[in-house]
Amino acid sequence: MSTAADQELTGAVTDGIRTLLRIEGLTLFIGMTALYGIWGGSWWVYVVLFLVPDLSLLGYLAGPRAGAFAYNAMHTYMLPLTLSFIGFGLALPLTLSISMIWMAHIGIDRALGFGLKYDAGFGFTHLGRIGKAAQETT
Repeated sequence: MSTAADQELTGAVTDGIRTLLRIEGLTLFIGMTALYGIWGGSWWVYVVLFLVPDLSLLGYLAGPRAGAFAYNAMHTYMLPLTLSFIGFGLALPLTLSISMIWMAHIGIDRALGFGLKYDAGFGFTHLGRIGKAAQETT
């Protein structure tokens, strides 16, 4: 459970709202994975592309600010939703497949508590502290 100080320092959501956001992420993961299956997408493509957004973690090699920027750019819904619109509008099956896999990835990350990152470091997310940052508060 987050403390008021934790929320104040990081802007992290707490309690029921955090739970709701994590359930929302799980719903997105399940929905996009099911839709991908119904769509008839290749499961090999799904497996290969599923972790691609995590390559953004390499941004942390340039420091916490660059890392947070890179991670957040690849873990918001804006880019995969834009791909979905393009894929539907231009009837591009591969584009749609990539967008579904990408949104499924974001969904499972959120369900597991990996929220959008703050400049303070990888462990400071909008869903609360994770990893070493979480251990420091206990």
